Order: sequence, then C-alpha cells, then structure tokens
Amino acid sequence: MQLKKKFVLVVMLQSALISTAFSQEQREFKGFIEDKEGSILLRTGYFMRDKKNGRNDTNSTAQTAMFKIESGFTKGIIGFGVGLIGDASFKLGDNHHAGNGMIPLHNDGVKDLNGHVDAYDHWVRGGGIVKARFSNTEFRYGTQVLDLPVLASNTSRLVPEYFEGVLATSNEISGYELIAGKFTKNQYSDEIKSDDSELDRAVIWGIKHQLNDTFSASYFGTDIKDRLKRHYINANYKHDLANKKSLTYEFSGYHTQWDTKPDGSAYTYSHTSNDLADLNNNIWALSGVYNSGNHNIMIAYQQNTGNTGYDYGLGKGVGDGRQSVYLPNSYLSDFSGNDEKSLQLQYMYDFEGLNIRGLKWTSSYVYGWDIDVAGEGDRSNLLTNNASERAFINQLKYTVQSGIAKDVSLLLRHSYYRASSEYQDIYLGDTNEWRIWLDIPVKIF
Repeated sequence: MQLKKKFVLVVMLQSALISTAFSQEQREFKGFIEDKEGSILLRTGYFMRDKKNGRNDTNSTAQTAMFKIESGFTKGIIGFGVGLIGDASFKLGDNHHAGNGMIPLHNDGVKDLNGHVDAYDHWVRGGGIVKARFSNTEFRYGTQVLDLPVLASNTSRLVPEYFEGVLATSNEISGYELIAGKFTKNQYSDEIKSDDSELDRAVIWGIKHQLNDTFSASYFGTDIKDRLKRHYINANYKHDLANKKSLTYEFSGYHTQWDTKPDGSAYTYSHTSNDLADLNNNIWALSGVYNSGNHNIMIAYQQNTGNTGYDYGLGKGVGDGRQSVYLPNSYLSDFSGNDEKSLQLQYMYDFEGLNIRGLKWTSSYVYGWDIDVAGEGDRSNLLTNNASERAFINQLKYTVQSGIAKDVSLLLRHSYYRASSEYQDIYLGDTNEWRIWLDIPVKIF
C-alpha cells in the first residue's frame, strides 16, 4: 500500500507539472521522419577469467551487431513515435569455457565429452518501443536499456541487458528531472528469452536536481516485488581552482531491505543474522577527484553497515544484472561485503598531453577489510570479522578522433583480484581477468 501511494504521488506530481507545460519552453517536434535516428554498433568481444584455487576458468569470444532505430515524434501538441532495439551475435571459436555472462548456454543439460555445456552458435534478441511526448514529458513503453542507479542494465558484457516496461521522464521545471516507471520483464546479457530472469514487477521512481554548474543531487527508489526495497542518494560538488584545475567531491549511498523467500529462507548470501525477516544493508561512499588537465587522481572510501552485504544479483526475479551499484569502488569486485570498509586510489591520464588524442589510461588499486563471514547454522556465529580482498585494475582505451574510422575504439582491461581464505567460497574467489572490446559504430541515418 505504501508503494502504491508513492507511485500515485509521482504520477500526480507529473500531471501537475504537465498542466503548466505551456508556460515552459517546449521542445520543437521536427517530425516523425525528419527526426529519425539509426545506428549499429559492431563489437568484437573477448572476456577471460583465469580463476585460481581449483576453480574452472571462463573464456568467451564473440561478435555482435547492436542496432537501435528510432523515429522522431509526430507534429502536434502530443507527439508519437516508435523504435526498435536489439542485437544479432555469433560466437567465435568453440567457447567451451563459456558461462561468464557473455554467451547464452543451452539449458538442456547436455554436455560434451569434456563436461562442457554447449554455447549457442548464434542468437538474436531485442524488441520494439512506442513513445509519446507532451511538452517536456516523455513516455516510453517496450524494450529498453536502463541507466538508473536502482535498476541498471548490465552493459559490461558483449551485449546489454534489456528491461521491458514503461518509463516516464519529465523535465517541466528547469533544473529538475522526475522519473517513474514499472518493468515486468528482464533479460540478462546471456539470456535468449525476453523474460529469462523471471522478473515479476519492479517499480522505480526518482528525482534529479542540477542546482548550477557546480552542484547536483539525486534520489532514486525501487520496489522489486517479493525481493527487495532499495533507496539511493547522491550529491556531487565541483570546486574550480586556478589554471583550469578542479576538485570534485561526491557522496553516494544505498539502503536495501530484503524480503524473505516463500519458504522463509533468505535471498541474501552474506547475512550474519538469524532474523531473516529483518535483513538490511547500508552502503555509502565518499570520493574526491583532483583534475589537473590531463591528470586525474581519485581517492574513495566506501563502507557497509547492517546485517548483510550489498548482495546484489541474487538470481531469478531480482531485476539486477550486477550493475545497479553506482559506487566508486565497483570494478571486478564491488567491495560490498558484510560490514566491509574499502579504500581506493585511482589515477587517470589523457595522452592528449603527449599529443596522442583519444588514448586514455586508468589504473586503480582497491583494498577492502573487516569483512564479516557467517558460519554454518547459526549465522550470527562468525567465522571471521576481518576477511579482506584487494584488486588492481589497469585499463587502456583508444578512440579514433577523425577520418573514416572516427569513433572506432579499442579497450584493453586487466584485473587482478585476491581475497583472504575465509572469503573465497562466499564471493568471487581469486581471479585474473582480461576484457578486450573492439567497437565500430556505424551511423545509418
């Protein structure tokens, strides 16, 4: 009932804003055909996880064409439009060690002589949308890629995660953006069916505020039916210094309350409480970035409290492809263990300073400590309250700046991850990882 009241409140607020539409600056509709957009992104992806301590490696290589075609809006007080989004992909090589979210696997249980589950040779996914716009408020219904802190599509694999539902975005008041939506289908990056993730219902709401060029803030919430309720806040402040240098401070955090399974067990895996009706987590981070032209240095501190870790990506029905974690210490690991504290040092360099435009390097080291790991049976009886993990990430990306190959990019990323023995089985486990993406964007019209 409380959720329904929140959703109705958001809708009423948007309706009130729409009523003042003609006193606001309206976007001009160029026309259904005149404002059309179409593009294809050709991606060759290689994703390898070299796992340690007897764990099976995962290794995938594949090619895809991600397409997006949208009309403009029809002319008139209310504009209407349509669109299509999707991907067509095929594997490169045998991909016997797939299973890392890159390539769909056959779910018939059949394995080859070496015990490997066969990966699909080729596959096509996607869907359509219909959209409407009145004044500065837009409604979209259909298959969408979401970029919201509480419901984000995973875009770190070969192809993106898709959600199906309705999303309303309103910019009627200058400096404010209101967002509300409801999604009933969720398709992860390596899933064939449009609702393989079995999402029942995810309702989201939020507001962004841009006060001026230096300060912005936002709040988002979600209620994922029979799974969890989550809230997110963020504040960002940029302080300009002399000689085009700057300091940027950012605070962000989540509060999550989990539901229990129908059989009374927990969806979480890191809880240290026997009271499964009250499993919650708070995770927050504070970061500072010093920018000096081609150099960026960031220091970020992140901390968990509550009786679980952040514990996202908890299987079917959660509507979370492991990207709804808009926090600075999120890489191969998200440093989101139960009661964990973590500290990051990051350095970024833009090689434009050496007259190599388009080449950027990022290097980060993150260390996490004080992780609580529950014992068997009595979850409040800890195996340890001081497990640790660490990661070292190096990334190099080059984007062509001009000519016939403009915007073609190559990304190379290597991650080194290690954790203490008590944290091996509960989480990621020691891993070396390579990600290589070659992206070739093609504009259709």
